[in-house]
Amino acid sequence: MAATLVPAARGRGRKAGRYKPLSEINVTPFVDVMLVLLIVFMVTAPLLTVGVPVDLPKTQAQSIADPDEPLVISVNSEGTIYIQDSPVDIGQLVPRLRAITESKPDTRIFVRGDRAIAYGRIMQVMGTVNTAGFQRVALIAELPKGDEAAAPAGAQAEDAPAADDTQGN
Repeated sequence: MAATLVPAARGRGRKAGRYKPLSEINVTPFVDVMLVLLIVFMVTAPLLTVGVPVDLPKTQAQSIADPDEPLVISVNSEGTIYIQDSPVDIGQLVPRLRAITESKPDTRIFVRGDRAIAYGRIMQVMGTVNTAGFQRVALIAELPKGDEAAAPAGAQAEDAPAADDTQGN
């Protein structure tokens, strides 16, 4: 912060030419820093995804555009099931999904499975979700690196996930 010197008020007992410090807070640098932080947070917020590390398989399918925010079920390489970031047992999967979605069967649900996990475990999760009445269930996969040139127009970037819709919706 900078302080400036201003002439003192003229009056009795004061000499002309004396200066006193004017201590005011300069808000401009503070506003500059806040705007930079705002921009940084606005840029990094969309890059944050579900916190469960999953190595997704590769696919040639394009992503499905959906304006609704999907519910993500992840299965990591150990076979642990997560709804968003919280682990859940297969027996508690349906009650938790119904509580989260407020029993709306048209809720979009994405299933992310690590490529090292057995296919049967992913199908067990998808079957459990499907038999509970949720019809909009999709698998999530990544586009293989190096195949971006072969991807059709409108396909997404190399690390963006693509969804294979199991119901054809």
